[in-house]
Amino acid sequence: MKNTWSAWRYLWKSDDIRRMLVVTLLLLVIYRLAANVPTPGIDSAALAALQQQLSATGGNFFNFLDLLSGGTVSRFSLLSMGVYPYITAQIIIQLLIPIIPALQKRMEENPTEGRKWMEKWTYYLTVPMAALSAVGQINIFNSLTTVPVLDFGFTGAKLLPSVTALLSMIAGTLFAIWLGELISEYGIRGQGLSLIIFAGIVARMPSSLIGMMSDEQTRWIMLFLMVLIMSLTIFAIVFVQQGRRNVPVMYPGRRVGNRMSMPVKASLPLMVNMSGMIPLIFASAILQFPAILASYFIRSANQGVANFAAGVQTTFGGNSPTYWILYFFMVVIFTFFYTDVLFAQQNYGENLKRVGAQIPGVNRGVPTQKYLTKVQRRITLPGALFLGLVAILPFLLSLLLGAFGIGQSASSAGLFLVSSSGLLIVVGVVRDTFSTIDAELKLHGYQDSILVR
Repeated sequence: MKNTWSAWRYLWKSDDIRRMLVVTLLLLVIYRLAANVPTPGIDSAALAALQQQLSATGGNFFNFLDLLSGGTVSRFSLLSMGVYPYITAQIIIQLLIPIIPALQKRMEENPTEGRKWMEKWTYYLTVPMAALSAVGQINIFNSLTTVPVLDFGFTGAKLLPSVTALLSMIAGTLFAIWLGELISEYGIRGQGLSLIIFAGIVARMPSSLIGMMSDEQTRWIMLFLMVLIMSLTIFAIVFVQQGRRNVPVMYPGRRVGNRMSMPVKASLPLMVNMSGMIPLIFASAILQFPAILASYFIRSANQGVANFAAGVQTTFGGNSPTYWILYFFMVVIFTFFYTDVLFAQQNYGENLKRVGAQIPGVNRGVPTQKYLTKVQRRITLPGALFLGLVAILPFLLSLLLGAFGIGQSASSAGLFLVSSSGLLIVVGVVRDTFSTIDAELKLHGYQDSILVR
C-alpha cells in the first residue's frame, strides 16, 4: 500500500507522465463536450417525447449503442454512434484475414506492412459502416414515434436535411476516433479508444445512481444489493481475466565461447479469455441487425408486413427471453470463433520452431500449433461461458428481482449503475490503464512504484 501511494506521488514528478495525463484528461473533456452537440435537423419535441419511452420500447438496442457512445444515443448527438462503426470494421477485417489466403499471406510475409494495410482499410470500411449505422438508428427512432424525430429521406425537400444529418453523424464518429488516436499518441499510450468508451460509461453512472436513490421504498436495499453484486461481479471479472494456462516450453542452450549452456525451462501463458469484450459487441451487433431491417417495414401499408416487422422488432429489441437466449449462445460461439482467429494469427508453432524451442513431448512446427490450439480451445470454454453469463446477467437479475417482488423500480441496470457488459469494459480499461502507467513509471526510473498488484 505504501508503494502504491508513493507511486501516485511520482506521477507529478515526471514532466512526461504529467503531460501524458493532462493531455488525456483534456481530450476526454473535449469528447464529453462534443457529445452534447445535437445532430442538425432533429425535432427536439419529438425527441423529448421519445426519451420517456426509450427504456420500455428501445430495449437492449439503445442500451448497447449508449454503452459505446456514452449515453449520447437518447440525445441524438453528433457522437451518438461513438466509435462503434470503427470497432465493427476492425472486427470484420480481422475475421477476413484467415478466410482470404491472399490477406493471410500478406500478413505473414511482412507483419509491419500488413498492420498498416489493416489500419488503412479499417478506416475506409468505417465510413460505410457509420453511414449504415446512422440510417438504421434514424429509422429505429422514427419507427417508435408518431412524429418523426428526423424527417429522413432522399427525395424532394428531405434530401438536403437528410444528407446534412447523415454526414454530420459520420463526421462525429470520425472525430471520436481521431480523439482516441490522439490519446494513444500523446496521452496514455495504446488506450485511446478504450478510454473514449470508458469515459462514456462512467459519465452515465451519476444519473443512474440518482435514479436508483429516487425511490424511497427501495433505495437502501438497492444500494446494498448494488455494492454486493458489483463487488462480486468485479471480483469474478478480474479472476477470469487473469486466468492463464502455463504450457511448459524448453528453449535450447546457447554457446558461450567453448561451452554450451543448459536448455532453459520456460512457460507459454495461454489466456482463459483471449477475445476480451469483442464477442459481446459482435453478438449484440448481429442480433440487432434484424431489428434495424424491421424498422424499414414497420410503417408498411401492408398490414401483414407491418405486423411481422413489429414482431421482429419486439423479439430482437432486447426485452424478450428469446433475445437473451440467443445472445448467450452467440456470445459463446463468437468467443470460440474469435479466439481461434486470434490464436491462428499468433502462429506459435512456427515462431517457437524458428527460435528452436519445443514443448516437451510434442514435435516442432505444425504439431505444436495443433497441440496449443487444442489446449486453448479447452481453456476457452469457461471463459466463453463466463462472457455469456455476463452478457445475460441483467436478464437473470430482472427475473430474480421479480421473483422476490422488488418491482420494476429496482431494475437490474441500477444494480450495476451501468450494464454488466459496461462493467466488464470498465474493469478491463482500468486494469490496462494502471498497467500502462506503471510501465511508464518504471521506464522513468521509479522501480518501487508498483500500481497493479
